[in-house]
Amino acid sequence: MKYIMIVPDGMADEKVEQLNNRTPLDCADIPTVNGLAMRGEIGLVKTIPDHMAPGSDIANLSVMGYDPQKYYTGRSSLEAVSIGIDLLETDITFRCNLVTLSDEEDYTKKTMLDHSAGEITTEEAKVLIQDLAKEMQTEEIRFYPGVSFRHVVVWHNGPDDFELTPPHDILERKIESYLPKGSSKDVILNMMIQSNRILKDHPLKKSRIERGLKPANSIWIWGEGKKP
Repeated sequence: MKYIMIVPDGMADEKVEQLNNRTPLDCADIPTVNGLAMRGEIGLVKTIPDHMAPGSDIANLSVMGYDPQKYYTGRSSLEAVSIGIDLLETDITFRCNLVTLSDEEDYTKKTMLDHSAGEITTEEAKVLIQDLAKEMQTEEIRFYPGVSFRHVVVWHNGPDDFELTPPHDILERKIESYLPKGSSKDVILNMMIQSNRILKDHPLKKSRIERGLKPANSIWIWGEGKKP
């Protein structure tokens, strides 16, 4: 038997004053969803254990029947496996977003303008990640292009005591308070700073600006994990 699972993550939204304090979903014309609700079974399910951070990575494990408290090893490791990276037990994985930061000269004073670099295309993103890898990749730290703004960094025998912030959590905020923390934080921060320098004059950055698109002018490292 095959199952189809549709997870409308965040669809409920929040109450909006202009909608008389109703939610967009409350006001939406959704006869198909209403029909499914009438014919199906409705209930409440708690997908996030109390002591774990709420996120789609943990929730989706629960939805698919995997206890996150047992199986969750980090968001990036799941994405690494999904794009075919053969991980070792000693590998540490990271999500590597292409993002748009403001133009201050001092990297730490920049603002997170867009966590997805304007939903950059997979084709353009692959070029940028491959060009970054040519200059930044080492025997221990490897870059892997993914889909759109979502990519993966693997650190062989890397440390796992990082405190890293998702870029979508700090939109329109100064990044200074959300830079990497941990024993090897400088390695991660230096990669982010170096990527900004490399992408500063990249032809694709200039091309996107000319087309009225947001430039991908830095990577943002977060979501550390281990082989699941």
